Amino acid sequence: MSERGIKWACEYCTYENWPSAIKCTMCRAQRPSGTIITEDPFKSGSSDVGRDWDPSSTEGGSSPLICPDSSARPRVKSSYSMENANKWSCHMCTYLNWPRAIRCTQCLSQRRTRSPTESPQSSGSGSRPVAFSVDPCEEYNDRNKLNTRTQHWTCSVCTYENWAKAKKCVVCDHPRPNNIEAIELADTEEASSIINEQDRARWRGSCSSGNSQRRSPPTMKRDSEVKMDFQRIELAGAVGSKEELEVDFKKLKQIKNRMKKTDWLFLNACVGVVEGDLAAIEAYKSSGGDIARQLSADEVRLLNRPSAFDVGYTLVHLAIRFQRQDMLAILLTEVSQQAAKCIPAMVCPELTEQIRREIAASLHQRKGDFACYFLTDLVTFTLPADIEDLPPTVQEKLFDEVLDRDVQKELEEESPIINWSLELATRLDSRLYALWNRTAGDCLLDSVLQATWGIYDKDSVLRKALHDSLHDCSHWFYTRWKDWESWYSQSFGLHFSLREEQWQEDWAFILSLASQPGASLEQTHIFVLAHILRRPIIVYGVKYYKSFRGETLGYTRFQGVYLPLLWEQSFCWKSPIALGYTRGHFSALVAMENDGYGNRGAGANLNTDDDVTITFLPLVDSERKLLHVHFLSAQELGNEEQQEKLLREWLDCCVTEGGVLVAMQKSSRRRNHPLVTQMVEKWLDRYRQIRPCTSLSDGEEDEDDEDE
Repeated sequence: MSERGIKWACEYCTYENWPSAIKCTMCRAQRPSGTIITEDPFKSGSSDVGRDWDPSSTEGGSSPLICPDSSARPRVKSSYSMENANKWSCHMCTYLNWPRAIRCTQCLSQRRTRSPTESPQSSGSGSRPVAFSVDPCEEYNDRNKLNTRTQHWTCSVCTYENWAKAKKCVVCDHPRPNNIEAIELADTEEASSIINEQDRARWRGSCSSGNSQRRSPPTMKRDSEVKMDFQRIELAGAVGSKEELEVDFKKLKQIKNRMKKTDWLFLNACVGVVEGDLAAIEAYKSSGGDIARQLSADEVRLLNRPSAFDVGYTLVHLAIRFQRQDMLAILLTEVSQQAAKCIPAMVCPELTEQIRREIAASLHQRKGDFACYFLTDLVTFTLPADIEDLPPTVQEKLFDEVLDRDVQKELEEESPIINWSLELATRLDSRLYALWNRTAGDCLLDSVLQATWGIYDKDSVLRKALHDSLHDCSHWFYTRWKDWESWYSQSFGLHFSLREEQWQEDWAFILSLASQPGASLEQTHIFVLAHILRRPIIVYGVKYYKSFRGETLGYTRFQGVYLPLLWEQSFCWKSPIALGYTRGHFSALVAMENDGYGNRGAGANLNTDDDVTITFLPLVDSERKLLHVHFLSAQELGNEEQQEKLLREWLDCCVTEGGVLVAMQKSSRRRNHPLVTQMVEKWLDRYRQIRPCTSLSDGEEDEDDEDE
């Protein structure tokens, strides 16, 4: 007989199996018990093997004659074989499912309920359920398949199943629906209900197998129950009617949509203090978060743990409440470092958020070829004149907290860059103060918003406008930048020329810097910011880069005047802002309010109201050399007389009695934004409250001196 004739055919899939197989290799069906092989499949020309093998050694004598083979798979238990025979066939796809499955593993069709007279498929006699062992490969087959469904979302256009992290369809680029979380939650509930049905079915099967005692079904703790999604934490503990829960869910959804990445990091840090997770606090610190930030009512509502979180709590409060001594030491160190600096934006976080939203609402994009973004409001930040009414000790404390003393010293003493003219700083009350700024890579954007609105660019609103303006008006800015760089290289005797590919590579690098939060910016970005503000920007900065030893490394090239040359002059304001540049860091330079000048000082009739504060910003350096005007075209470049004429066209310029060419920065408390005025008043009230204590202590000291 040929080797093919020795095999036995499966009655389900007709696959021909080797005689040593007790199951079908293809469909794993049990081999029919009536199959008998009468010829030795390994019999060769010699009869040695047939003589060595004794057929009488098999049990029974009616068992199939199978040659012992070391490569054949081991025999399984009879109970497992009987369980395999009890599989039920799906009425939709005919897939053989395990008896415990209540749905088809292949097509997820519901299992049909057997009639009382119907007996399960069996190869043996009787329909009595038998005990069986669990196959580890098939036990969680249905469970895993159902869990896989919750990791995808179906596109409503092309019905393609995308992964949960995909924000739009991979096939047709259709955006993911906004209610995908609710869909995923529904799918999870459906899957959990199916799994619970399987657990109950398996429990009923185990009870009917011989144990008549009533027991409660076992509860399995799944990963979805143990690991709760942090962003859905507000769903826990909700009590009320269905309508109330829906309204509450919508409110919580709105709160969550308004939150930024820093807000979620702060909430994670709060939970980290409660649970002893120091990594969450470090992540919040590394993102530049404020350690002294307080929990708001909405944030406490999201956390949904009244026993742990209260409105107004900071990370320090939570560390004290839960006795986290190691965290408390770290947090107190951070608070002590931040307590040395206090600007108005830190004291009034709610007003600061409203100002940020106001800035975002005032940003618009110009229609036409030059589609640059611009601000619709003219706001200039100045220190309030009420500071002079505070006691000298309180004034000193205020200036220590709001100013950057190191920057002030470097710009005033180490190199006379600001306040070098006594006429401007003293008689005309135009002394400039360097506000303290973050040392992150966004210091340029922060200083611009500090000089105008008094806040940081925390939400990267200004950076986004800068990036979009550079990309949408790339041709306009690229031409100015290329002409300016070419002129600069020739004026310093470098005499190099770049290929167009090299110019494009350098320009692509400048574009990439604008799109990266925290990336340091260059002169081109200041030029674009002048167009977004629609007003000139004057940078007073050091001229040379220096090493830590004080050695000169090169020119900084930041100092000078940046005009919005690509706008029409009628579309721009002539009141500039001032920035300071030191050691790779930008700071906002602001003045203090005064009582109004009337017709004072600059040798001309100013015709200004008493409420208007005028700050005279010099357009020359301490050596009376005119500041450079950046990014001029070939037609605009020329001698100092031509540049001075250009400055007079774009700025309100005048010459003081001392012969200093200055630009007038005008600001008015009445015309300033009310939110900025309210923020400054609340910040100033912080120092007004400590005034009585200081006066009282001074009075006590005076009484002690008199007694002595």
